[in-house]
Amino acid sequence: MNRAQLRAALLRALSEVAPEVDAARLVDHKPLRRQVDLDSVDWLNFLVAVHQTLGLDIPDAQAARLDTLDKLVDWCAAQAPTSPGSA
Repeated sequence: MNRAQLRAALLRALSEVAPEVDAARLVDHKPLRRQVDLDSVDWLNFLVAVHQTLGLDIPDAQAARLDTLDKLVDWCAAQAPTSPGSA
């Protein structure tokens, strides 16, 4: 997956937890939880949705640092296997 596809997948996962969020208004470099007002349970549900969507488990030690869409996309890109032709 390329960065745009990963971002779209993360936004799909977010929409499962917070369907009222307007993805067009999100700023990729700002803390996501503050932008969409996710509490800790919603954040955990989002991480579960990321796992279901991308098949990636975000370790607890990483989850606190992955607070923006940019950081989440970067981390997912580093974790996800790449296939020929994906960029």
